[in-house]
Amino acid sequence: MNLKQLMYFKEKNGYTFEQLSELSGVPVGTIQKIFSGETRTPRHKTIQALEMIMKFDEQNEDSGYCSGDSHNDVVREAAPAYKARQGSYTLDDYFATPENVRVELIDGVIYDMGMPSTVHQYLITKICHAIYSHIEEKGGYCMVFPASPGVQIDCDDRSMLVPDLVVVCDPAKLRRRNIMGAPDFVIEILSPSSVRRDTKIKLAKYAAAGVREYWVVDPDRERVCVYWTPEDGIAAVYGPQDDVPVGIFSGELKIPMREIFEQIRQMWPEEE
Repeated sequence: MNLKQLMYFKEKNGYTFEQLSELSGVPVGTIQKIFSGETRTPRHKTIQALEMIMKFDEQNEDSGYCSGDSHNDVVREAAPAYKARQGSYTLDDYFATPENVRVELIDGVIYDMGMPSTVHQYLITKICHAIYSHIEEKGGYCMVFPASPGVQIDCDDRSMLVPDLVVVCDPAKLRRRNIMGAPDFVIEILSPSSVRRDTKIKLAKYAAAGVREYWVVDPDRERVCVYWTPEDGIAAVYGPQDDVPVGIFSGELKIPMREIFEQIRQMWPEEE
């Protein structure tokens, strides 16, 4: 997108500079300079990060990276009893859901998570193994949780997020049944029904809570979108040819996503 297109979608969707900064990871001052024309040749990575937010609306929430169909992520027909009270649910309601129903609670709204696919589970297993092995090798004190226990991200009774993988380096945040406060590292694996939740709603929650690093892994497009590494203040996008460094470990660990995506292509070839 050029500057004119970015300005159009900013006005169309009513984004403030602060919202764009929170969603993209680009500093507010940088965004203001771009839209004012003060920065005539912004960095490609900066424009790329802003485009990821804009494309969500430009392509009808269906085809851009970190975007897709968002209309099924709030519980609807599968649990119609949730409709009437959306926005007013608490942790009591969250913990009262049946054990075989996967949901998460965000600002009083209950979202149906659905059942993960085999590709989804394979990705989490491989990434978790790489992180766990690195921590063990280095004698680190961080802990990695796949299919994580709930994360009480705001330390209140209105939100309990359920990321696909978290790393917690502060043992004071660990409770027996959930994590209290922001993890250090969070990974979400995109699925058709979770795109808006992972790339907008939860992205904003993680940013506000102070998560140090956030990955959105898109298995369909073979991309990894990385936010807020300590070395960089904006989002970075890695493709199927890249191994992805873990920022909270100062890049000493690189997840072999190139190998993992290749294994997925071999085990789950696309149907014709």
